[in-house]
Amino acid sequence: MSGLLGARTCSSPGEASDLKYPLGTRLREPLTEARFQQLFGDEEQVQELPTEPVGPKLCRMWRRPASACSRPGAWRLLQARLPPLRWLPLYRWRAWLLGDAVAGVTVGVVHVPQGMAFALLTSVPPVFGLYTSFFPVLIYSLLGTGRHLSTGTFAVLSLMTGSAVERLVPEPLSRNLSGIEKEQLDAQRVGAAAAVAFGSGALMQLGMFVLQLGVLSTFLSEPVVKALTSGAALHVLVSQLPSLLGLSLPRQIGCFSLFKTLAAVLTSLPRSSPAELTISALSLALLVPVKELNVRFRDKLPTPIPGEIVMVLLASVLCFTSSLDTKYNVQIVGLLPEGFPQPLLPSLAELPRILADSLPIALVTFAVSASLASMYADKYSYTIDPNQELLAHGVSNLISSFFSCFPNSASLATTSLLVDAGGNTQLAGLFSCIVVLLVLLWLGPFFYYLPKAVLACINISSMRQMFFQMQELPQLWHISRMDFAVWIVTWVAVVTLNVDLGLAVGVIFSMMTVVCRTQRVQCLALGLAEGTELYRPLRESHRLLQVPGLCILRYPTPLYFGTRGNFRRILEWHLGLGEGGKASPKPDNLPDTVAEPVRVVVLDFSGVTFADAAGAREVAQLASRCRDVGIHLLLAQCNASVLETLARAGVLDRVTPQQLFVSVQDAAAHALEKLVRGSSVWSGSQEVLH
Repeated sequence: MSGLLGARTCSSPGEASDLKYPLGTRLREPLTEARFQQLFGDEEQVQELPTEPVGPKLCRMWRRPASACSRPGAWRLLQARLPPLRWLPLYRWRAWLLGDAVAGVTVGVVHVPQGMAFALLTSVPPVFGLYTSFFPVLIYSLLGTGRHLSTGTFAVLSLMTGSAVERLVPEPLSRNLSGIEKEQLDAQRVGAAAAVAFGSGALMQLGMFVLQLGVLSTFLSEPVVKALTSGAALHVLVSQLPSLLGLSLPRQIGCFSLFKTLAAVLTSLPRSSPAELTISALSLALLVPVKELNVRFRDKLPTPIPGEIVMVLLASVLCFTSSLDTKYNVQIVGLLPEGFPQPLLPSLAELPRILADSLPIALVTFAVSASLASMYADKYSYTIDPNQELLAHGVSNLISSFFSCFPNSASLATTSLLVDAGGNTQLAGLFSCIVVLLVLLWLGPFFYYLPKAVLACINISSMRQMFFQMQELPQLWHISRMDFAVWIVTWVAVVTLNVDLGLAVGVIFSMMTVVCRTQRVQCLALGLAEGTELYRPLRESHRLLQVPGLCILRYPTPLYFGTRGNFRRILEWHLGLGEGGKASPKPDNLPDTVAEPVRVVVLDFSGVTFADAAGAREVAQLASRCRDVGIHLLLAQCNASVLETLARAGVLDRVTPQQLFVSVQDAAAHALEKLVRGSSVWSGSQEVLH
């Protein structure tokens, strides 16, 4: 701001300051908010902050949906709700079709063994994992906006759903069930898993879509999501140990389930099956190196090596030719029913019992899927609609629950596989569905002799990327130690408690770090850089200029009930406003000495993004106290929402429009003029201020 002055701090109040000016400046009148609106605002805009009546506002809200009833509005709405109407006419058939076909078939081949494997995590028969690899993928291809997203079974959700299923339908203590009793138990568990999918899709995700709550995904920060998936991967590993060793153990649920499972496995280790242990060792010896080869040579391989399907075929042939199921009692998948299950509405009687499980599952589904979709959208320069993603996943879980599917979401492993294989659009999901459809209709009998130990190995090998997320911790420590703490706290909570409680602990701790950081901010005293118009924090340089009696403070955080106390203490110390004439205690991180008594104070509110009622009342009280002791209060750079809140709290009854300025420079220029007019020390320099 032209013509702004600064003075070096005087050793005594009576010593005149050495005024400095920016060279070549053009002087103008300091701009208040009211004057700025007169010069640059709309003609119809009035000086006061108007309070809009509720009636016109509600009418305008009702007119917005009504505008969609026109033909162009209806077409735009249809395009928003059915994304293929937007991207299919622009599809580059020659350039993209082959890549989508190869990527879809590759992902479909992986979906078959992974779907059956993740069904074991959910405590349902393997064929229901195939259903979950078909219906949700088909629905998301029609409704989703993530062009490179691969949906279906996801280990973390399967683990969370399995814990809910085991709690709702526990296995009898006798564990010696007849064939009919085993079928009845499986049917009850399938119904419970479908009810969880129905609850998370219909009640949670679709409800969030109706309320346009896609923004809630921001509360699941990247450290929380990565720590959650990494900790859940450890749960998956431990939960698969009984299947790797051929042990028949009850599944542990609730807090400390990981340690309970480890204790049970160690206790039962002498009863492990050598045959299944050998199968597990050979399977991991094949799957882990293939995974590593696919990662190391992803740029050189035309398509990733399908290690899972190769392992499934080899193990099935070995088990059939050697009769491992009859000779060594190796547990096998058994008969996969052909075709699709009959559509059935999940039991609504179970909904009250599964609501507590549906909420974290819905949040994890949306958080993981939205973060993956956003990551690849940024990489390939397109946009996604978070609220449409809520609709896509909500409808996907809702409709698939009618076909006995368990909760589904995007998967990190298959999404990265789809991108590496050359997928370009949601059309790849249709090719993936074709592969799963072939298995459901005709190829199911080929998996009859597949050992369940191989599926457990597939579960473990699919966790590779989640385990390696811990390699990012040193970099996270270097970038932000607060995010590092969030990661560690979330991971420890997930591992020691369970996935649901760990997620809650991580979100709460992450939000608390934000609140704590807003409460520990420092109110910065500003000084003028000599020869410029810039006001910078005094602690940055000893060469910044100060004017005796003028205090310029920047408060760089929202002003709400959590920060009002810190705001009051800092302002009392800077302005000498102790109660009853007593000096107020010095806040932390402030200098030990205070300049001469303040006559004018400028509050830079550019960092105050919002203010609540408590914070606004604090400013009103500050204005009253400043007026009582003769301190002239000026406010600079208040945004519109903060100004509106301050006005409603009565601040503008204590502060005139001539005390509201558009910038710190304008407020400081006005303050200097006021100091000159009110002090004989400055009377000789009045002519240079004009």
